Amino acid sequence: MRALTLSMLFVLSIFGAQLVRIQGLDSQAVASEAQADRVKTQRIPAMRGQILSSDGIVLASNTVKETLIADPTAVCTYRTTARTCDPTTSRLAVMAAATELAPLLKVPATTLIPKLTVAGTTRYVVLSREITPLQGNRITELGIPGIYLDAVELRSERTYPQGTTSASLVGYVTRDGKPGAGIEVMMDKHLKGTPGWRTFERSGSGAVIPSSRNETTEAIDGQDVTLTLNSNLQWYSQNAIAQKVKETGALSGTVIIMEVKTGKLLAAASYPTFDPVKDIGKAGVDLSNKALVDVFEPGSTAKVMTISSALEEGLVLPDTPVEIPNRLHRSDKTFQDSHDHGVELRTVSGTLAESSNIGTMLIGERLTPEKQESWLRKFGMGQTSGMGYPAESRGILPSYKDWSGSQRYTIMFGSGISLTAIQATGVYQTIANKGVRIPARVIESTTDADGVTTPMPAAAPVRVVSEKTSAEVSRMLEAVVTDGTATRAQIPGYRVAGKTGTAQRYDVNLKQYSGKTGSFIGYAPADNPQLVIGVILQRPIRGNAGGVVAAPVFKDVMSYALQELKIPPTGVPAPPITLRLDRLPSDANADVVRNKRTSGGG
Repeated sequence: MRALTLSMLFVLSIFGAQLVRIQGLDSQAVASEAQADRVKTQRIPAMRGQILSSDGIVLASNTVKETLIADPTAVCTYRTTARTCDPTTSRLAVMAAATELAPLLKVPATTLIPKLTVAGTTRYVVLSREITPLQGNRITELGIPGIYLDAVELRSERTYPQGTTSASLVGYVTRDGKPGAGIEVMMDKHLKGTPGWRTFERSGSGAVIPSSRNETTEAIDGQDVTLTLNSNLQWYSQNAIAQKVKETGALSGTVIIMEVKTGKLLAAASYPTFDPVKDIGKAGVDLSNKALVDVFEPGSTAKVMTISSALEEGLVLPDTPVEIPNRLHRSDKTFQDSHDHGVELRTVSGTLAESSNIGTMLIGERLTPEKQESWLRKFGMGQTSGMGYPAESRGILPSYKDWSGSQRYTIMFGSGISLTAIQATGVYQTIANKGVRIPARVIESTTDADGVTTPMPAAAPVRVVSEKTSAEVSRMLEAVVTDGTATRAQIPGYRVAGKTGTAQRYDVNLKQYSGKTGSFIGYAPADNPQLVIGVILQRPIRGNAGGVVAAPVFKDVMSYALQELKIPPTGVPAPPITLRLDRLPSDANADVVRNKRTSGGG
């Protein structure tokens, strides 16, 4: 008994010493340690700014997601008078809680019962990390003890209400909240905002202690970004090009709609596209924007640059006769038109309207190679649009010093250089805008959390050719639609100008030419241009000529756009234009564009 008593006194003395140390000597340190265990710091995510179309349609937004937690030691008391788990009532309590939660979580009640049942000392069981604010409110209203939303697990997810319609332009945000492409990357510094922080104390069960320390630094949400896109035109263009890609068996297709006088992109549709929520991370999904990233040889749509340059340099006039042989030998190649013909007599206007490769070469060779390259760069070739879109391609335009002998000539009719759909459409915007190039733009404005809207400055306009030259070329492009290769682009009641293109398509994977690129780029009304539209189809197999596969899409989309934007026809008839000649001028001193080299010349 004495030994037992001594042992007990010894143990109690140790306990007493510990109490003295904890409550007397080390009380402040122990209290601080306990508080540190309770205090938690939560990062409050800033809501990423919305991306909207010019007409206010939301293209990208956010949804808040919270984590739903269960404390099984409390759930077991649901609809009972017990304060702790009672074996006689716990089973029914858990079943009742699971039955109430199941429809809100959209899962069977049987999958919740094991999670809500007491297993050892577990008091923190995650039921879902995908709870929306609406779900959270309804769950809280149930009043089930031990069911709560974990404030530490608050997060936001990006949503895209328009789905695939504008995905290739808007881009996407990855699961970890990082922008992955498109406008999301381009405008990230405006969209992302500044996160806040919240410091609070949490009990052993994980619940926030209401009367404890609670300090908050509010997050600053990102700015909303408004694009120049018109949601209706984007939707219509997306459907139109998707239908044509499927109909022709094409590899891909693109439609660009640009406002002539401002350079604003009203639509930038491409197909195939992707779902910015479901397709990210999947193998084989193409997430690029084909309008600004893919490059291709333009074919005959590039002839407008050759003809415009020669006119601006004063080397030819619209009515200058052009004598076009069936074959033309230059450098180490012999060139021909799309079809065999005898010697044809056309004007410069007729050469463009009827898309003669040989005629374009005869006109273009009046320019020196250095001048030829200089004019291409003035039209925007070899450079990005300037809008700052991520991964936008400059296209391919080598220095004239690096051109092969035949490349100098192929470039005149759109082979041997590569460009993007935006660059190609921009050339026609320049002609439609009286010779002034307006760099493309896609951002209209930004709006901060206080509602202050800041317009994005427009790029400086660039004079490329004179108003006289652009008017002459525009009349030629009207003849392409009325009497040339693009009769399928005609729109009843409207004057339309434009040009077809059919080019060999270079396949970077095969490292060789494979298939064709069919295109049509045009504008309307031709005598007072408001909209320019570019349509490009890559490797169509059921038809491939631009006038066959692309011109009908242009007609469809342009007709809809003119009605949607309430743009009326001008009612002014087109002036006459001479395309063909019966004979050459009798005046020996008259200027005639003809082959002045022998068949063996180079």
